[in-house]
Amino acid sequence: MKLEQKEKSLLFSSTTIPDIFFAEHLSSLPGDYLKIYLYMVFLSKYGKDIKLNDLSKKLNIPLKTINDAMQHLEENGLILKKTTGYIIMNLQETTLHNLYTPNLTMSKEKVEQTAKNQARAKVIDHINNMYFQGIMGPSWYNDIDLWFTKYQFDEQVMIALFDYCYKRSALHRNYIQTVAEAWASNQVKTWSDLDQYYEKQESLNKFKKTIAKKLGKHGGLTQYEEAYIENWVLNFGYDMNVIEIALKRTTLKQNPTFEYINSVICDWHERNLKTVAEVQAFLEQRKKQEKSVKDLKSKVNKGSYEQRSYDNLDFLYANQVNNPAS
Repeated sequence: MKLEQKEKSLLFSSTTIPDIFFAEHLSSLPGDYLKIYLYMVFLSKYGKDIKLNDLSKKLNIPLKTINDAMQHLEENGLILKKTTGYIIMNLQETTLHNLYTPNLTMSKEKVEQTAKNQARAKVIDHINNMYFQGIMGPSWYNDIDLWFTKYQFDEQVMIALFDYCYKRSALHRNYIQTVAEAWASNQVKTWSDLDQYYEKQESLNKFKKTIAKKLGKHGGLTQYEEAYIENWVLNFGYDMNVIEIALKRTTLKQNPTFEYINSVICDWHERNLKTVAEVQAFLEQRKKQEKSVKDLKSKVNKGSYEQRSYDNLDFLYANQVNNPAS
């Protein structure tokens, strides 16, 4: 299917100048050079063929200035000379290429860095073609370059990041940023790191489903409940066997909450209890202590009752002595 746009008349047409020109080149161009460049951009849109003499007459600029301008524009990457004329360079592509092209006069460290940038440029090109159909917005280039630097992702991880978001129909900057933050917080930098992270996440999802089922939460867990579980597994290092002991203790409570379960598990962690055996030994010891306290309270209460009974008998006896008639 061929798409065509209706040709506009000169009155309604416009010539676009990329912002990178104003940011990088405008301040360094003499007035006549700027006039020449803008007119050449305008003519190139229509594929016009013009000689330097004609350009000089049209713009009322001396031919020498025209020649000097052409040399300056070429040296600064704004135009490219060919045997048949000149090409107006695509400044976005030129700037991107310059960012990732190594300079052989650079130091070894700098060459290594730019070699890495070349690989990254290929990744950006792949992302553009694969996920944006070749029309990725210019701001994405800076974002991807920033994420490379900020998170230290290798090239495969960066592609995996966009693939992950694309498959979830969430190719939005904020969402991608959130996923990148999550990966980085889990020390993901290489493809091997990402593979291990996926395995850990898969295991964690099984934990969540198992716990939800055991607690009868058929509607699923809340974000906060999932955060509790992630803390137990990822930070405390508890497996399902230890967590299940805490879940069973909810039978002792009416309407137990995740806060209660979390308080139990946090208490074990603070006591440096790591295994099922250590937890069970602690619970058994606490059970004995509670029984001892209960027995002691029972004896104390019984003693108090006997003392109160004795005092009451003394009181009655004293009354009988003082009131013999009664």
